[in-house]
Amino acid sequence: MPQTLSRQPGTLVRIRERDWVVQPSDDADLLMIKPLGGSDEELTGIYLPLAEGADSPSDAEFPCPGAEDLGDFARARLLHDAARLAFRSGAGPFRSLAKISFRPRSYQMVPLVMALRQETVRLLVADDVGVGKTIEALLIVRELLDRRKMRRFAVVCLPHLCDQWQQEIRDKIGVEAVVIRSNTQARLDREIQGDTSVYQYYPFQVLSIDYIKQDSRKATFINECPELVIVDEVHTCARPQGASASQQQRHALIKAISAKQGQHLIMLSATPHSGKPEEFGSLLGLLDATFENLDVATASQPERQRLARHFIQRRRQDVERWMNEDTPFPKRDSGEFDYDLSKPYLAFFDKVLDFARNLVAGDESSERQKRVHYWTALGLLRGVMSSPAAGVAMFRARRSKLGDDLEPEIEADDSSPVHDQPEGHESDLAPVEVVEGTGW
Repeated sequence: MPQTLSRQPGTLVRIRERDWVVQPSDDADLLMIKPLGGSDEELTGIYLPLAEGADSPSDAEFPCPGAEDLGDFARARLLHDAARLAFRSGAGPFRSLAKISFRPRSYQMVPLVMALRQETVRLLVADDVGVGKTIEALLIVRELLDRRKMRRFAVVCLPHLCDQWQQEIRDKIGVEAVVIRSNTQARLDREIQGDTSVYQYYPFQVLSIDYIKQDSRKATFINECPELVIVDEVHTCARPQGASASQQQRHALIKAISAKQGQHLIMLSATPHSGKPEEFGSLLGLLDATFENLDVATASQPERQRLARHFIQRRRQDVERWMNEDTPFPKRDSGEFDYDLSKPYLAFFDKVLDFARNLVAGDESSERQKRVHYWTALGLLRGVMSSPAAGVAMFRARRSKLGDDLEPEIEADDSSPVHDQPEGHESDLAPVEVVEGTGW
């Protein structure tokens, strides 16, 4: 007879002559189970109304130990330690600690505690550079995933940070996310069956903000975005007075996401306040609409307490000594030193300088290509002045990629690491060096 009796998560059942552990399920008729000692990849669902025979779950329990199970102390100690490590996630208050590949500092747990105290997570983490905003955000992601409070998440960041975020997510919390931007969208679409969009099909995403802010994609992403959205470098999404069209698009995107009911939102920035209250207020308004016009300097104590539940900012000196734990940050030792170029280095630099001059002198190309050539020449000179090895490596790497037809490549990819694109025409690709194959 089909089984319809619901079982609590953590209950031990026996199905198909194997012991399983019951997992949380949103459907009372769907029994989610995982093999005893198995991984999350082995998660299986049993539809109870149709479960008969070997698929019908029955209660299971561990047999009591007997005299024949006696062994030596060393092996018993190994088993004891292995069991403690395997089940440590269920013993402490945080389930994520068993599934991360790093040991968080005690101060890095504060944003996690703040997030767990909120029904809908809204946080602005403004810790100093090097304190660990990425780790703090990924701790929250892993904890919410393990508590089944959300199933999908997205990281919205600048184009050149997409690959770095993908690597951090993979290395830190063991989750494989896809990068969604202009040069990956077509490939991801081909991997999807049916008419499902990439924003709905892939549960874990890293998105270029300059790609999804466009009107043709923004509405779809807002409707189908995951339950949790992390916005990196959120100060670039502020709404200052006299903002460019690009800044208005970024802010409008994040504003629309924050307006969704029950939407979890975590924002990261080391510099949330640029000195202009209207910009800072536009970011606070993403946490709660009532914060947008809040003057922090003159706010009352209750208003400050409300804001403190959603906003955290600490400098390095604030966390160097935290709860009897020392965190030694590296000290910056800056200075200026004279450096004389050697004769080979000087000759090499002169050749590069001549090459750069020829690249921009008498250029009759389009305005777009002129701009590309100018900033390419500047980038080359900066690289060569960094070190001769860097300059040589830059030229060799680019020469190995060049084909016979150079102009189409320059036309298609003219993003520069030092040049801001015109308003409304920002590239969402990572910056690359563009070098024309001119003899030098």
